[in-house]
Amino acid sequence: MTSIPQVPETIAKMKVIVYKAKVDPATLKDKAEEMKNELFIKRFSKPKLKDIHVVSVDKNYEPYVLVDAKYRVEYFIKKVYSIEVTEKTKEVKIHGESFTPQLVAIPDTIPEQFRNVVTLEGQERSYYEEKVYFILDKNGNEISPDQIPIAPSEEKPKKLLKEFSKRTEQLKMSDQEIILLAKTKLIKRPEDMDAVDSEVFQITEYATIYNPIYIITFRNEKTKEEKSVRIDGVTGDVIE
Repeated sequence: MTSIPQVPETIAKMKVIVYKAKVDPATLKDKAEEMKNELFIKRFSKPKLKDIHVVSVDKNYEPYVLVDAKYRVEYFIKKVYSIEVTEKTKEVKIHGESFTPQLVAIPDTIPEQFRNVVTLEGQERSYYEEKVYFILDKNGNEISPDQIPIAPSEEKPKKLLKEFSKRTEQLKMSDQEIILLAKTKLIKRPEDMDAVDSEVFQITEYATIYNPIYIITFRNEKTKEEKSVRIDGVTGDVIE
């Protein structure tokens, strides 16, 4: 793995966003009624509806991480410039420095011909920049932004998360690992770079979004078997 060079960086302060649940109790009840029989269907048996009961409805929060980052480097490229001068020119002075012309063969000339050339070494200033935007699920897997619902946010997110601390799922990646992932995606110095003039890595937006999830647990009273279903608290969709 190619090592990532150390560059100046600015990292935005992590925002904490907690979505408000939009699914009402009536919707949850309807979802439960729709699914309770399907959960316990087996190949050669189908339970009676009266045997399937909801034993609990729990609410927790599932985190996602949003990162918007960019990288820019301004750098110099070594260049050689050839300036053709007259045959009689013996010396060229630029800012007090002297340069002696050399005879350079002109390709594909018969008989071979030459031109009088002064060669100068210099540097051109250029730049490279790149941006990246990505979202990670609780396991650190990159997912499409379309998979994250949009909802109003709670006014006191940290207080709410404290109340639900035992029912809030934790991210599997640390801040350092997330920042390193962004750097890996962005920091690529150009191959023709000779010297760095300025360079910076920035995370301009950094947020953890907590999405409400309802977990409905069912029990088959006849067999005592229990199964659970996860419902997105914003969209009302069943989470597979």
